[in-house]
Amino acid sequence: MSGTDKFGMFKNRLTKVYRHLQKIAKRQNISCYRVYDHDLPEFPFMVEKYGDNLYVSEYKRNHSLNEDAHQFWMMQSIQVISEVLEIPQENVFTKLRQRKAGREGQYQKTAETKSEFIVEENGLKFIINLADYLDTGLFLDHRITRKMVQDQSAGKRVLNLFAYTGSFSVYAAAGNAAQVTTVDLSNTYTNWAKRNIELNGFTDDSRYQFIAADVIQFLQTLTPASFDIIVMDPPTFSNSKKMDGILDIQRDHVSLVNNCLHALSPGGLLYFSNNYTRFQLDENAINASAIKDITKATTPFDFEGKLKRCCFLITK
Repeated sequence: MSGTDKFGMFKNRLTKVYRHLQKIAKRQNISCYRVYDHDLPEFPFMVEKYGDNLYVSEYKRNHSLNEDAHQFWMMQSIQVISEVLEIPQENVFTKLRQRKAGREGQYQKTAETKSEFIVEENGLKFIINLADYLDTGLFLDHRITRKMVQDQSAGKRVLNLFAYTGSFSVYAAAGNAAQVTTVDLSNTYTNWAKRNIELNGFTDDSRYQFIAADVIQFLQTLTPASFDIIVMDPPTFSNSKKMDGILDIQRDHVSLVNNCLHALSPGGLLYFSNNYTRFQLDENAINASAIKDITKATTPFDFEGKLKRCCFLITK
């Protein structure tokens, strides 16, 4: 197949997918969603739309192109993406990403340009950065899960672990939670979470707390019945220098989950998710009264058939 034919094939595929997803997004009043994720082997991209901007990640792979040929291929690809999605090329942000299991490594800083803008999701505002980090500041695959947390947060004490930029915390605050505690190992993301909370008008320091800490150690400091809802979305693997040990979610999930349950009030809820594609929950070792797999129920329209995470609702 010639290069021209390949780009024509890419354009046709992207056009078909975008027309379908655009209609659903408009109907649901959603401005941030995933359009394309490696649908064609010849075009290993992930394309996400954030309002009037596009985030285009190229998955790293072995290819036979030299640097000039690859650059030309990339330029042609971006031209097609820009044309089909009707977004000017100056609003297209590109990244090269490794295929890693889970979200560890996605928080790496890649530049110093500080390119931020604000998007809305379900009437809430979030700071997005498509230039300075490998990820954007908002994981689109948890859009439905966030709304579930919001709907259950009224009057509840909510703990958000491995919180990244605190999107679950914003939803909990919007759901009128009595208290929201946000914990992440990174000072950068803890501060980002605080800015997201404040951006939405939640400024009471006594209700909204932000803690930069190792989650594993933090959980061990909690007393029983400290919280009513916990959200935990850890990486598959982490060996950060800030941690005492190494986190392996398959190996360590039982202790993490049980420590969360210890900190929950009777009947409290734990939303537990991770991105390990071969993850197996050890239900028999977990001290819960009920465990429900809500992966399918929390899969957004733009991730159907392509979701790379699992999600469980665990009741104490």
